[in-house]
Amino acid sequence: MEAGGQPRSAAMQQSMEEVGASVQRALALLNQLHGSVSNFSLSSQLLLLERLNGVLKELMVLQSTSQNLSVPIPLEVVRFIDEGRNPDEFTKDLLNHCTLRNQYTKGKVDAFKNLRRHMLEELEDTFPEETEAYRAIRTQAAAENKRALQAPGMLSNGDVKVKTEH
Repeated sequence: MEAGGQPRSAAMQQSMEEVGASVQRALALLNQLHGSVSNFSLSSQLLLLERLNGVLKELMVLQSTSQNLSVPIPLEVVRFIDEGRNPDEFTKDLLNHCTLRNQYTKGKVDAFKNLRRHMLEELEDTFPEETEAYRAIRTQAAAENKRALQAPGMLSNGDVKVKTEH
């Protein structure tokens, strides 16, 4: 699945795999080139040039295979990498932040549930008939919502599912 929730096509998946393989080959060639540069001597000049040409050819292959791919990368991730940090750390930090926000939001939801419960208790003590009528209306509305959701083609958010013909 893509970031937007849309399934990847088989061609795009294959292109992604080709790009990944090309990146791996380019990294291996760069590692070999690093070794040649580190141990450079005049007699190894031809080997150095061959490895440099290999890196350039693989980079051209990488560019051509990635030409048709459009993978959005958040600017924050690019900045993270530019700072010399691991993009996996970005993902970890983002998940931790989302977990904290989720806990914070859950606390708010729980607080509102407690407020609602407390208000209903107080209303029931003060206005018992009105509270009973309110609860009857809520029960009826909940039953109608349940019936509507069980209708064929109805989604949980109230939208109707439309089957597209291809």
